[in-house]
Amino acid sequence: MSPISHEQAASRVAALVDEINRHRRAYYESNTVLISDANYDALMHELEALEREFPDLVTGDSPTQTVGGAATQTFSPVQHLERMMSLDNVFNEEELAAWVERVGGEAAGPFLCELKIDGLAINLRYEKGILVSAATRGDGAVGEDVTENVLTIRSIPRKLAGQNHPEVVEVRGEIFFGLADFAKLNEGLVSEGKAPFANPRNSASGSLRQKDSKVTASRPLRMLVHGVGAWPDAPVENQSDLYSLLANWGLPTSNRVRVLATMNEVNGYITEFSAKRHSLEHEIDGVVVKVDSLATQKELGFTSRAPRWAIAYKYPPEQVNTKLLDIKVSIGRTGRATPYAVVEPVKVAGSVVEFATLHNQEVVKAKGVKIGDTIVLRKAGDIIPEIMGPVIELRDGTERDFVMPAVCPDCGASLRPAQEADVDLRCTNAKSCPAQLRERIAYIGSRGVLDIEALGYVAATALTQPIEPAEAPVRTEADLFDLTLHDLLPIKTLVLDADTGLPKLEDSGEPKVVEFFKKKDGTPAKVATELLKNLEEVKTRPLWRFLVALSIRHVGPVAARALVNRFGSLAAIFEASEAELAEVEGVGPTLATSLRDWHAVDWHREILERWKAAGVVLEVADFVAPTEATDGVFAGKSIVVTGSLQNFTREQAEEAIIGRGGKASSSVSKNTAFVVAGAAAGSKLTKAETLGVEVIDEAEFQRRLATN
Repeated sequence: MSPISHEQAASRVAALVDEINRHRRAYYESNTVLISDANYDALMHELEALEREFPDLVTGDSPTQTVGGAATQTFSPVQHLERMMSLDNVFNEEELAAWVERVGGEAAGPFLCELKIDGLAINLRYEKGILVSAATRGDGAVGEDVTENVLTIRSIPRKLAGQNHPEVVEVRGEIFFGLADFAKLNEGLVSEGKAPFANPRNSASGSLRQKDSKVTASRPLRMLVHGVGAWPDAPVENQSDLYSLLANWGLPTSNRVRVLATMNEVNGYITEFSAKRHSLEHEIDGVVVKVDSLATQKELGFTSRAPRWAIAYKYPPEQVNTKLLDIKVSIGRTGRATPYAVVEPVKVAGSVVEFATLHNQEVVKAKGVKIGDTIVLRKAGDIIPEIMGPVIELRDGTERDFVMPAVCPDCGASLRPAQEADVDLRCTNAKSCPAQLRERIAYIGSRGVLDIEALGYVAATALTQPIEPAEAPVRTEADLFDLTLHDLLPIKTLVLDADTGLPKLEDSGEPKVVEFFKKKDGTPAKVATELLKNLEEVKTRPLWRFLVALSIRHVGPVAARALVNRFGSLAAIFEASEAELAEVEGVGPTLATSLRDWHAVDWHREILERWKAAGVVLEVADFVAPTEATDGVFAGKSIVVTGSLQNFTREQAEEAIIGRGGKASSSVSKNTAFVVAGAAAGSKLTKAETLGVEVIDEAEFQRRLATN
């Protein structure tokens, strides 16, 4: 019997999906890291374990079903010819040995080993040897078009050397900053009075995603190749042969790649570069081990997000001791109360650390730390710090326990779990809590939502922070699209320190306050006019973005797209029953309940009414419901698509079903006509086999499509 009930599991899965997706948005879309690699991996492993035990809790927006982040409005979207996958991780020799057994033991070798560069994944598409596009990974299926910027990187050839190039090939690699170049870049930024980048990975991502390619050209970005995407008839047998061919074409490949026959040799390679990692010209966070044979790779295939034939061995992070000065609590956009540690500043992995996340009160308790402790701090992945635990031997009796507050530190409302089984506490004042409102408004302006350039975190703070005698012009999201210059000009806001996020102080010790939206002469500042202009421009953004902008728990881009494709307007979505919502691919009962609960709140409905009155387009023009098709080869049939297909995205397969009169369902039942099972088909395939539902492969699916 499971030690956790289904209700408890559902609550924990929902919280994990929400938290992991928040960190992924920060990492892939904002070039920001909010959590350590180790903690992120732990959250993913916990989610994977719960989804294995309770497969009905898997939803379309789960990070176990998707890759990376989302393409933004800043760059045009690019559809990859073949999905860009992520990598699964191992952290010790035992886990690596288990992976080797899963791929067939040492008989699956030899194994190709290469360094895992901590940079930005890139996809280069060459047609007949000419570079025609370059795109970021995005969500794995669609990335951002950064071709113009990539053309400024000297190590990437516009035209491949040699002859007889394929009609089309996708070359995958990692764009990065060398450590010396990174240090020089930061020195230049500091000398110009600008904020330095936090780490080389962020600097590479930020440099590549510049609107002005001249800025990218001024920064010495580099690239190393680590594989290919679409190339159906590659004339080689092994990954190592592939690298040699790419090198002959003039593409940058690593001279540290080795092909090794035994696991003793692989472990030796891992140990060697663990010792050398700080003397390399670029940052690494581990080693990637791949089955060298392309035929064996093809046989092993993929899960929904990663190849089975490759694994990333992550190195342990560096550790230091420091003092835990205090534990404070921050409030997120959904009201979640998150404790964080304030530590005595200490240098670790090349940077000074002052704060560390603690997730929730149960984590604080589990780590056994007290305020005043000397603690072990590590920077997992050399990026974000985490507290490992206390050095108990150094306690002197002055340490004190952390007590989770009963009320919100920002508004004074009570902190309670959203459901009885929840570990996390949430502020109950969703409408008026300054912290929640600030975070929600900043979220609306973020790249993955409405992508409003002038609505950054500082602007969101100014709009939602009342400083007497003026009131905040944005009291709920409903006010956002009604803003005028008259509303903006009187606004005053606290000046925050860029390093700590805390208010800067005047000489008197009082917080420093400025008039944010107007100049000293009383005329509007550029940010004011740009904000109003941006708000007008985004009113016609794709409808799914506005659904995401409502900050409804569990509703991410994947589920939002599916809902909009099915119903065509926000009004229709909120008028639908929970059963109708749950039938949509990527939604399910948990998310359906969340949608209905959100809409039941009066002030939530006011947001929709006010946005619509302000001219926001909340419906798809000329929408035709996909369920209206009544004829075709699949007429009246409920069909489920699961796993990864070679020639269709999930959306394309479902559109093909709907276009032929069928219903694309997200769950298998006795009424399911058949299941289309691709690679890494999981619980839905198992349920179909249990119920005796017909299962077909992609080839048979294509044959049936052709009969229409």
